[in-house]
Amino acid sequence: MKKREPVSHIMTTDVYTLNENDKLQDAVAIIRKHKIRHIPVMNGKSVSGMISRTDLNRLTFGALFENQEGGDESILEMLSIPQVMTSKLRTISSTDSIRDVAEIFAKEEFHALPVVDNGELKGIVTTTDVIAYMLKQY
Repeated sequence: MKKREPVSHIMTTDVYTLNENDKLQDAVAIIRKHKIRHIPVMNGKSVSGMISRTDLNRLTFGALFENQEGGDESILEMLSIPQVMTSKLRTISSTDSIRDVAEIFAKEEFHALPVVDNGELKGIVTTTDVIAYMLKQY
């Protein structure tokens, strides 16, 4: 395993994002369609938060499961993305090492981190990315 391999080697660069003024139903649709678990939330060009499948599951009973629409729509309509998203974000740079990211995941309660260079979102890295990288090493 390379000690200083940058996170840019494992991050996802084709990132689906939401804007703070989008609807929570948009988040559900993106998560379902693309089978992802985390979506960076943008305020203009800067990342202001992250919304996850877990955040949405806390609000609803069936919104993320196929053929279960309807019952939770009113909850999704009552709340906004800024009310539900994690706003105390930790970001990393594309040059940070995979080891540094693994330490953040091990010590803190994050499962995904936006990769930001010079204030611009460049990608996202998740615990799954780090685990897949580590498995390739063995």
